[in-house]
Amino acid sequence: MGFGKQVNVMRKKNKMTLQELSAASNVSASMLSQIEREEKNPTIQVACQIAEALNTTLSALLDQQEKREVVVIRKDERPIYVDEKSGFQRHLLSPSVPSRGIEFVLNIIPPNKESGIFPAHKAGVKEYIFVKSGKLRVELGHGTFFEELEAGDSFFFEADTAHRFINITNDECHYFLVIDSSQYMK
Repeated sequence: MGFGKQVNVMRKKNKMTLQELSAASNVSASMLSQIEREEKNPTIQVACQIAEALNTTLSALLDQQEKREVVVIRKDERPIYVDEKSGFQRHLLSPSVPSRGIEFVLNIIPPNKESGIFPAHKAGVKEYIFVKSGKLRVELGHGTFFEELEAGDSFFFEADTAHRFINITNDECHYFLVIDSSQYMK
């Protein structure tokens, strides 16, 4: 099931109208309708706003895996989201089992590009970053805090604030991201 169809299923499961989801996500009802009909592919920021408004994760909307104890995700089968504007790539490395509340992601930012601004998660959600290659500028709270990270550096933050990631080099930046929303999922 594609992203748009999954948004439609989750919206109906939450008994929300398009207008209610629009108000909660700050995405126009007409854009949501086009996304649900899979006529439009949203930017990663818009997709995250929709996921937050539906009280779920982007990974859960991208890929519904059945619950089981052992899951193998082959390289050519993992869910990948590419922002068509910036080229930002999000590779889901963990199974998408929303009730477990942990997402393991590889993000790739093209040279001198950025992720765009991710909306604040619910209180209690934590993010852990490990920079595999390149240099990464992390901005929190609409630029009120920033840190520059190099290959091998790690970073942790409470993700209940807006955040964005910027590649400040002329090479691709690869970083691993773990999103822990397990406390929120209890």
